[in-house]
Amino acid sequence: MSFVTAADGAKIYYKDWGEGRPVVLSHGWPLSSDAWEAQMLHLAAAGFRVVAHDRRGHGRSDQTWHGNDMNTYADDLATLIETLDLRDATLVGFSTGGGEVARYVGRYGTRRLRRIALVAAVPPFMLRTEDNPGGVPGEVFDALRAGSLADRSQLYRDLADGPFFGGNRPGADPSQGMRDAFWAQGMRAGHRNAYECIAAFSATDFRPDLSGFDVPTLVIHGDDDQVVPFEVGGKASAARIKDATLTVYAGAPHGITDTHKERLNADLLDFARSTP
Repeated sequence: MSFVTAADGAKIYYKDWGEGRPVVLSHGWPLSSDAWEAQMLHLAAAGFRVVAHDRRGHGRSDQTWHGNDMNTYADDLATLIETLDLRDATLVGFSTGGGEVARYVGRYGTRRLRRIALVAAVPPFMLRTEDNPGGVPGEVFDALRAGSLADRSQLYRDLADGPFFGGNRPGADPSQGMRDAFWAQGMRAGHRNAYECIAAFSATDFRPDLSGFDVPTLVIHGDDDQVVPFEVGGKASAARIKDATLTVYAGAPHGITDTHKERLNADLLDFARSTP
């Protein structure tokens, strides 16, 4: 297996498929790089070098006690990009990974990037506060933390069966395999790591980071996303990023990397291929 070493010595696992101009993929909570396999296979087969890592505490990466915050996640992503000397890259973040991408740009800029895609991503700021009245109430995230402490295995089952893939909507029928994969990836994450990541994705303000987006940016979001609501996530980010392109998947849930993988594969490939 392939690893890079973070500044604090943590081993960060990554996959590196194909050859060509790089596409770097950052996954959601509480998943791993396995969540990107449909996109990785499609993009690598089309002539791109596709790299995806397991966030610290998730998947096969080290389960560190500290560092479960967006600054450290972004630093780990920078270590990956710099260690592999990736340049002219398309950087793609799904859900929590979108926050990681935004914070990477805020801390390191875009000198190694060609373009950016945010997919059902948590920026600009999920939590409802006085200066973010349209955000998600803090009680929602408190319930996630409580569920994680009480029975995180069942929490992941409930998320997979319900809002993540939209299985609680009339007529929706996400496959058992899809739901099982979500649960299995979640259970591979460290308990503390996954617990603390809830605060990282919900209470981190990415609004200043988005001002640093100065390369072509694609924002993709389902308008029936029950995890990162469209109005809070994709619509708000696209409004803040200069010249961003917003693509709305009508009726789509949060987990579009699986439920809408054919469309997402095609959209990401077209975007990665496009000229600046």
